[in-house]
Amino acid sequence: MTQFNAKSTTDDVLSGVDLSGKRFLVTGVSAGLGVETARALAAHGADVVGAARDLTKAEGATTAVRDAAAAGGGSFELIQLDLASLASVRAAADKLVADGRQFDVIITNAGVMAAPFGKTEDGFETQFGTNHLGHFTFVNRIASLIKDGGRLVSLASSGHRFSNVDLEDPNFDRGDYEPWTAYGRSKTANILFAVEFDRRHRDRDIRAAALHPGGIHTELARHLDDGALEALVERINAAAREAGGENFEFKSIPQGAATSVWAAAVADPAEIGGRYLEDCQVARLAENEGLREGVRAYAIDPDNARALWAKSEEMVGERF
Repeated sequence: MTQFNAKSTTDDVLSGVDLSGKRFLVTGVSAGLGVETARALAAHGADVVGAARDLTKAEGATTAVRDAAAAGGGSFELIQLDLASLASVRAAADKLVADGRQFDVIITNAGVMAAPFGKTEDGFETQFGTNHLGHFTFVNRIASLIKDGGRLVSLASSGHRFSNVDLEDPNFDRGDYEPWTAYGRSKTANILFAVEFDRRHRDRDIRAAALHPGGIHTELARHLDDGALEALVERINAAAREAGGENFEFKSIPQGAATSVWAAAVADPAEIGGRYLEDCQVARLAENEGLREGVRAYAIDPDNARALWAKSEEMVGERF
């Protein structure tokens, strides 16, 4: 099998791959990685359903997806999904279940990063509520639509290295809110969700994996103050220099979405199931400081994953 890397693009990864007859669901298709992921899949003949909070914005952002679908024999349609509202999440899931058409792969791509302190419609801390609980509820409600042998691809981040989940105080009710800590908790949750989903659905040959797309200039950084991203990159580079490593490089959007399409359509499911991926490969366990490659042990710990699942069910008031 071809070895891909940090420089590989979606087109590299899907070169020669025919996705005709396969159906994918991608959340967060109003900008950046979500649009590119949908475009690449549709260009190779896939039927893609894109979910977005703002349908008007998504319509405008996905012209290239529709063009790619027309040229590649695929199709593209949009559904409304606001992950910060469980009412919206449940309505979207109910609609898909009523429609009854199955999916080969679900890619949970949507998210917010380093947002100021806030609460979702249901009173959850914004990042944990949107990035984790919204997707947790949505995917579990439509899990029956994933075909036997299908996949769940959960977009996480090297930002999971900022923090483990805090199941005692998930909403920062005790104060001390810090945007990057909250982001880290939500991204660790995205990984742990994939670990436990994989365990629960393996009997149907459904495999789940989480991934870090890489550092990419997208709308995800909209909450950051001027200079904040540059300061973070300099911190990463200072740590790299100290360890004798190389400076951090941003990826292009097609490079950033490459690991998503690799996990969704190319990688060996047995190899990636329950694992954390980066640069189109399974990441190694890494306990060194900083935000470079590797996954923290707490993010792939099965007991931690089970505990998060139970806490998440309690928070959203549903058992799955």
